[in-house]
Amino acid sequence: MTVSGFTFNAFSENTYLLHDATGQCVVIDPGCYERAEQEALRRFIEQQGLRVVLLLNTHCHIDHVLGNQFILGTYQVPFLIHEADLATLRAVPAYAPSYGFARYVPAEPTGFLTPGEPVRFGNTELAVHFAPGHAPGHVVFYHASSSTVIGGDVLFQGSIGRTDLPGGDHATLISSIKTELFTLPDDTVVYPGHGPATTVGQERRTNPFLQ
Repeated sequence: MTVSGFTFNAFSENTYLLHDATGQCVVIDPGCYERAEQEALRRFIEQQGLRVVLLLNTHCHIDHVLGNQFILGTYQVPFLIHEADLATLRAVPAYAPSYGFARYVPAEPTGFLTPGEPVRFGNTELAVHFAPGHAPGHVVFYHASSSTVIGGDVLFQGSIGRTDLPGGDHATLISSIKTELFTLPDDTVVYPGHGPATTVGQERRTNPFLQ
């Protein structure tokens, strides 16, 4: 499995494409809001000969969902989130203009993720781990054979997700990190929702919020 990353919008949010040898592709957390951002993503998908088959959100804060409708309108694929984050998603239109995203177009999921039930595409299987604390329905996606986690806003290089937004809880977030991420092998690469990639081992040893 290959992970291709893009950084979009004023929040410097990381959008990820997961694709394998079959050419099938999953879009995770599309933050593309401006037309140029959307075109950059579409052009990459076309140039790589990828076929988008699924849209996933790790969680539904505004910076991670700005491009949901673009993906759905362009590729007509299923869209899955954890059901506990549905209220988070549906709250976005009310505050999007105040953050400078007056042209945000909401999108409704077509189904829900269930932790313990894998997501499959092409030859790839992603384990779904429930990791609330930053958002009530936050999940992370783990690919065991490549030692990769798409981690959203749970764990960052030298930091952790904020917990002062509605539905956030610090103790819950710490518990999620320790039970859902720190139980993975040290060499597992964590691709976060913001900033550079890190590893489980590095954060276990050095993250100041988790010592």
